[in-house]
Amino acid sequence: MAVFHGNASLNSTVLVTGAAGFIGAYVCRALKERGDALIGLDNYNDYYNPQLKRDRVAALCPDVAIETIDLADRTELENFFSRHQPSRVINLAAQAGVRYSLENPHAYVQSNLVGFVNLLECCRHGGVEHLVYASSSSVYGGNAEPPFSESQRVDQPLSIYAATKASNELLAHSYAHLYRLPMTGLRFFTVYGPWGRPDMAPLLFSRAALKGEPIRVFNHGRMRRDFTHISDIVDGVLGALDHPPTVDDSTSPALPHRVFNLGNYAPVDLEHFIGIIERAAGRPVQRLYEAMQPGDMVETMASTHAARDALDFAPATRLEDGLPPVVDWCRDYFGEDPPTAMQGSPA
Repeated sequence: MAVFHGNASLNSTVLVTGAAGFIGAYVCRALKERGDALIGLDNYNDYYNPQLKRDRVAALCPDVAIETIDLADRTELENFFSRHQPSRVINLAAQAGVRYSLENPHAYVQSNLVGFVNLLECCRHGGVEHLVYASSSSVYGGNAEPPFSESQRVDQPLSIYAATKASNELLAHSYAHLYRLPMTGLRFFTVYGPWGRPDMAPLLFSRAALKGEPIRVFNHGRMRRDFTHISDIVDGVLGALDHPPTVDDSTSPALPHRVFNLGNYAPVDLEHFIGIIERAAGRPVQRLYEAMQPGDMVETMASTHAARDALDFAPATRLEDGLPPVVDWCRDYFGEDPPTAMQGSPA
């Protein structure tokens, strides 16, 4: 492992990994708008169409320099840190997707475990002042009792993706203990908004509604999700970046590592979610009810008291307000057929 030289305190550059991703591009835009110096990296993998990622960057953060690097490539990552010497890092790079993790576990090990260790080593040797990293609500797994709080156990993940995210938190804890590297983990709860991921329900259901196609509804619709708008998530990420954990000295028993939920604290029934999409699309949606899928959770609900107290996190976007613009964006971006008048009321 290379040792990076230079004084990080004299360099205020923020590094955003996964900068072409859904959350990453919005975070880059927010940092740029408030005047932060930043650099991004992304591997532009083909889990979903890389052109969507390029279009997202062009629309949201065209002035941000983003280098094409994979976190799993240790040598390239070391060279990147040696060139740029970032003082703060926001790690949003990961192989996402619960169901895909059952099909291709090696992709998750490489990106979410090998890549994360490489990043931790670069941050340690590079004198990074604060690492903010993305975790997930999925870490709560099989023994979670809503509302999910940071004090609950996270040792029963229901998917390989969730297991890698829980492992990230354990690795971060170890690095904080061994090397006093200040870190903040953020457990995101079902993030949605325009330019979102096409494999997630907000875009999948919106596109199906616009095209008049049926949707697959798992667990026969008996599911609840704590949908969180991208604008609220960005506020939480920047709040975390600006409030690093503090430790008086290296002998302090307190670890410079904290974990927070970033959710809306307002879970909604899946049927209500579909109904909002139907009204925005202007047509009813045929539902294909199916059994629960392996790896899924029946309900998610974030307790956000800790993030509110420490980060001033205050989610403000109701699903009824935030979801219709997603349908409109899908209509515009994907060029779906214009809606026809809805006959009757949606279910």
